[in-house]
Amino acid sequence: MKPSTELHDLIKSLTKSEKRFFKLHSALQSGDKNYLKIFDALDKQPEYNEEEIKAEFAKETFIRHFPSEKNHLYRLILKALRAYHAESSISGLLKQEIKNIEILYEKALYKECNKLLVRAKRMARENEKFYYLFELLNWEKTLLEEAYESGEFSKDLDALIEEEREVLGKLQNLAQYHILYSKINYVFRSGGYVRTPEEHVLVEEIAGHPLITGKNTALSHRAATICFYTQGFCQWAKRDWATSLKKFERVREILDANQPLKVDLSRRYLRTLHYIINSQIELGDFKGARANIQALREQQGKPGFTGLDTDLQVFTAGYYSELRMLDRMGEHKQAVALADPILTGMEQRAGHLHKEHELEFWWALACVHFGAGEVNRSLFWLNKVLNDTEPTLRQDIFSYARLVNLVVHFELGNYDLLEYILRSTQRFLIKRHGPHEIETALIEHIRKLARAQAPHARRELFKSLQHRLAELVHDPAESIVLKYFDFMSWVNASVEGIPFSEAVQASLKREKVR
Repeated sequence: MKPSTELHDLIKSLTKSEKRFFKLHSALQSGDKNYLKIFDALDKQPEYNEEEIKAEFAKETFIRHFPSEKNHLYRLILKALRAYHAESSISGLLKQEIKNIEILYEKALYKECNKLLVRAKRMARENEKFYYLFELLNWEKTLLEEAYESGEFSKDLDALIEEEREVLGKLQNLAQYHILYSKINYVFRSGGYVRTPEEHVLVEEIAGHPLITGKNTALSHRAATICFYTQGFCQWAKRDWATSLKKFERVREILDANQPLKVDLSRRYLRTLHYIINSQIELGDFKGARANIQALREQQGKPGFTGLDTDLQVFTAGYYSELRMLDRMGEHKQAVALADPILTGMEQRAGHLHKEHELEFWWALACVHFGAGEVNRSLFWLNKVLNDTEPTLRQDIFSYARLVNLVVHFELGNYDLLEYILRSTQRFLIKRHGPHEIETALIEHIRKLARAQAPHARRELFKSLQHRLAELVHDPAESIVLKYFDFMSWVNASVEGIPFSEAVQASLKREKVR
């Protein structure tokens, strides 16, 4: 059985200050500290190699029970991290306060308990930490019993019950919004844009839910951010980019106006910025998108926006958005210049990047290299996508990668191979969702283009495809393919005999005139 890498992964995720704290924390412990030897050895390894560790400590007694030593070290690191981060978040502070209340209660120091309780309740209420507030209310009821037994009846039990009812209502309200968000998020994580009738029904069901359509249905700022965030997703699914942008901007406004909530929901804030940027890209507001990409990157290092999770979000959202923006602008040479820092960043974050982000980067790199005229390099990144075995995640990218694969092989002159790939792609699309008309038109024309020999014949075929695509792109269900790759500009470039980038830029100019 392959050795577990969990301990090594945890150690490699530590910051310098966290490692220093762990060492200081360990200095307070008594007894043998073989775990520090293991810690230092694992910290030096770029990749986990258990046999190398065993060889290094072959003469040490502890190596005979290495699995238990690893478990012991893992628990000690987590214990140190709990202490290190105990006061770095509102949740951490509230956990400490509740524990302090429990300790004081056990010592029958009820007056002191009540002092901490008042402070903790205020903190929980101000930060909309309803789970902790509910627990604190339970402690308040317990302390109320002690007060009654001591003959003190100044506190109003009915008021406390009403407060508990209010908190439970907000908890339930928040939970209902989380369920709606989880449903819409599943649609996007699995397939990107909505295409199938089943997906449309699900989106309409969520968009029409009373909690989404009603006024003042969110009982807290925290719930309101989920409400507007979900509304933004629903409008995104309908390709209403302008309304989607307004909804995501509303989330941003709420969080900017509530700094403690923004810090606590830093992940949501970064994701909101990501969707604001992408809505602006869809609307052609590249100046706004560029400004918000910069705003996204500037969050890193601010309170609540530190650590590996923030680093991953800023890296992936920032660079992926920038690639998409430059691709839409026809600035492919500029986009290709980002490849080296992106690949270096991916290598540095290896093991931590989600599969979805890897797929998105591979796909975007394939598109921008094609736009820059580096077709072989485009094929390299397409193959990374197509050879991946991911069965469910982002099937939209897999589908459109197959279509772009046809274009790439045509441009490379691989006509014999293309015939086989065409049949394979057609079977795949039929099996997945049934090819849309625009996909059928692409497959049919590329098949004919591969068989045509005379330049004049090919030009006529491109004109025919140009005419067909021009008819289909007005249908929102058909035009979705152009959000992934600008097939229209590829056809226009072939008809006019100009580079792909120029065709994209010409298309943008025509859109502005309209």
